Amino acid sequence: MAVARPLIAIVGRPNVGKRRFFNRLTRSRDAIVEDTPGVTRDRHYGDGEWDGKAFSVVDTGGFEPDSQDILLSQMREQAQLAIDEAEIVFFMMDGRSGMTPIDEEIARMLRISDKLLFAVVHKIDGPRHDALTAEFYALGFERIFGISAEHGYCVDDLMDEVTPYLPSIEKVRGGMDGDDGPMKLAVVGKPNAGKSTLINRILGTDRLLTSDIPGTTRDAIDTLVTRDEKEYLLIDTAGVRRRKSISELMEKFAVVKAFKSIDRAHVVLYMFDASSGMTEQDKRLLRMTRDKGKPHILLINKWDLIDKDSSTAGTWAKDLMHELDFVDYAPMVFISAKTGQRVHKVFNLVHELHEQWSRRLSTSDLNRWLEKVARQHSPPIYRRRPVKFFFMTQVAVQPPTFMVTVNYPDAVAPSYKRYMLNRLREDFNFKGTPLKLFYRGRQREDRGKPSK
Repeated sequence: MAVARPLIAIVGRPNVGKRRFFNRLTRSRDAIVEDTPGVTRDRHYGDGEWDGKAFSVVDTGGFEPDSQDILLSQMREQAQLAIDEAEIVFFMMDGRSGMTPIDEEIARMLRISDKLLFAVVHKIDGPRHDALTAEFYALGFERIFGISAEHGYCVDDLMDEVTPYLPSIEKVRGGMDGDDGPMKLAVVGKPNAGKSTLINRILGTDRLLTSDIPGTTRDAIDTLVTRDEKEYLLIDTAGVRRRKSISELMEKFAVVKAFKSIDRAHVVLYMFDASSGMTEQDKRLLRMTRDKGKPHILLINKWDLIDKDSSTAGTWAKDLMHELDFVDYAPMVFISAKTGQRVHKVFNLVHELHEQWSRRLSTSDLNRWLEKVARQHSPPIYRRRPVKFFFMTQVAVQPPTFMVTVNYPDAVAPSYKRYMLNRLREDFNFKGTPLKLFYRGRQREDRGKPSK
């Protein structure tokens, strides 16, 4: 069975360093995607890995109230929502400014919760500042962790206490491979894109509330449906807006639920509203889906409202793929959730993408392929020496992930990486799923092996 990443919420008053701590916890994930052009890191929700364990983390720093007059009441609401949504809570305080009445109020709420709670005093840059944690014991916690997110001081001590409660990376990354349950489909998009209408069309009933008012769906709703003797779990997620336009705290946590739903999904159905076009927020959401390694189908909804001729769909597809060149492998379907136009095509694509996403290639096939593509398009020269590929293997599925051993990993230019990814897609029919391709230098014990 698939194992979901537990959610860690970082709770605390403004300006205690929650975002800096968030960045340190998610650094391992950032390192994987940092070479991908155009990846946005401007978000308060992310995935992290620590000592072989996996988790998701939400920085509630984005939920700070605008007015100091309502600070205490909104902090109560913020902490309560974090408690409701998360499995683990990091209560963060500022060792430099000392304990405040807001800290006391949050502590009272957290102590009566049933969630796994860790009290953290930030800005403790070394042993000379350890004494700054003393006054916080008055809040009633048995243990307080004094850390520095900037310098990493004692973060290991904190995470060593947390990791026994977290699943292994292998269970999270490969857990779906042997999942015999229903296919999980997350329906994602901006508000009012027609997500609930699509699910109602598939169900043949108005089970989910629909409305022309954006933001009707405030939660992730699971619906089990059987189609052609196959079971599917349809996850209708709250519409995700740009962060600055999210004014209600409840909606902010609905966004977190949407992100968590993508984690659970086998395939993501991303819906665009054809009548309003694509926005930068659509691009951000699709990058996030790609970064999580999920296959996705682009559903251009409300196609019945568009004035068109025989060339309109082709022009639309060409323009859209120009804007979305970072997911140009994703299949596209022009639908009307309201009338049911082309909705039946979605399910055939779902199974095709899932098969690609779960496919494993033999090492012998990959190395024959590696030799062929290097011969047809020579790798670059690095410091007057040729770049040589020695070995290739598939290290994971869901998404298919490949590792190439090379003499100079840093010398493989982005253009050559794109060439290899495109050839992988074309030669092995990975035309609808994200792929990951990494390069590593030869280990000392590998150097005696013959090169390819």
